[in-house]
Amino acid sequence: MSNDSTLNVVILAAGAGTRMHSALPKVLHLLAGKTLLEHVVQAAQQMHAKKIVVVAGHQYQTVKEHLSYLPVVWIEQKELLGTAHAVMQTLSELDENDRVLVMYGDVPLISARTLAQMIQISSDVSWLTAVVDRPEGFGRILRDEKENPIAIVETKDATEAQKKIKEINAGTCVFKVADLKRWLPKLNNQNAQKEYYLTDLFGLAVKEGGSISTVSPEENDEILGVNDKLQLATVERRYQLKRAKEFMQQGLQLLDPNRFDIRGHLSFKNDVTIDVNVIVEGCVAIGAQTIIGANTVLKNVVIGDGVVIEPNCVIEDAVIGDDCRVGPFARIRPGTKLLERSKVGNFVEVKKSVIGEGSKVNHLSYIGDTTIGRDVNVGAGTITCNYDGVKKNPTIVEDEASIGAGTQLVAPVKVGKGATVGAGSTITQDVPAEKLAIARSRQVLIEGWTRPSCRYPQESSTCHPRENGDPENN
Repeated sequence: MSNDSTLNVVILAAGAGTRMHSALPKVLHLLAGKTLLEHVVQAAQQMHAKKIVVVAGHQYQTVKEHLSYLPVVWIEQKELLGTAHAVMQTLSELDENDRVLVMYGDVPLISARTLAQMIQISSDVSWLTAVVDRPEGFGRILRDEKENPIAIVETKDATEAQKKIKEINAGTCVFKVADLKRWLPKLNNQNAQKEYYLTDLFGLAVKEGGSISTVSPEENDEILGVNDKLQLATVERRYQLKRAKEFMQQGLQLLDPNRFDIRGHLSFKNDVTIDVNVIVEGCVAIGAQTIIGANTVLKNVVIGDGVVIEPNCVIEDAVIGDDCRVGPFARIRPGTKLLERSKVGNFVEVKKSVIGEGSKVNHLSYIGDTTIGRDVNVGAGTITCNYDGVKKNPTIVEDEASIGAGTQLVAPVKVGKGATVGAGSTITQDVPAEKLAIARSRQVLIEGWTRPSCRYPQESSTCHPRENGDPENN
């Protein structure tokens, strides 16, 4: 869509959001990992307008500072006197010969397609409406005998007959700036809420003989607003299901699209399968024929072809090479790279390390600030002691080395190519290539030692902890 040199966007985001019962301004609550307001701004950006103006009021500085990176003009509505009053605060930013698209900061699912349809209409006023089964709480669209729209009446001001109308005001609208500057000063607040309604411009346009067109969204989910935590959860699930369906139509296999969460950007190749309760954050790319197990969190990850991520893994800011296997219950922390055919098994944590081709860290280990070569086997319970209390130190394990179970590698240290470290060793010095290193004390048997029969010395010798339910002896 090309730039529209006459279109401005105004986003109304000044409400207090009292029904959210939160110290956080309503428009800063998150939907799919982004604030409600950010979703609306991103939809507006797709219109390529020359200016986007955000009107904030409640906790203005908090909202502005939190979203200072957005390419918008910020306007403060110091008195919350209604939607028309909010738009009036923006007039100094709008040129007489321009048009303005008015959106709402708590309606995050509005689509670019619907917005484009509205701004392409040549009428003096374009208004978004929808027919819903339960119109309670929404302004109703009044039409004449020829079905021409003539007014919007708010629920609190509607008659019983008008409340039966199912066509509602969806809020979003388009005006000529010149009309706004002429009409807004004519409004009053003689209504149930004592506010200046933007919807009253609808009637003013009719009185002046202006042309009004109504547009309906493709899906009514687009007009869902957020006023409380229940509505926020509803909108979240609608958004997630919509994205899941889009991915599935592109070839992604989701075992249950109702239990999938995307909070960033996902790209994938053919024959990718994702099990239930997987969360995708940041930028994630998944290679062909890869399987992502249930309850896994992926954040800013590149995953190669033919990878298996077992259930219950957390992988962040990492690269997983082709044909790797991870988990279950593995944590891959930032700065980690798993090369082809490597394996990180259950209850293993890896941080800022490289695991070489075909190497394995199968069980119950911590690997940090480490470079492991190819075809290395790291035994269960091995840890790299990378922190000396002041700085992090590196560990290097060269190709084809073997690290026995229960080993501590005290960095900085290097294990040479083809070397072997015996189980239970504490390695504090470099191990030369092809050598065996064992660093543990000789086993000693203590003659004459007996296990205490009482937990506390002062207790009677007839005390038997097992009989007393001592959990340490169960």
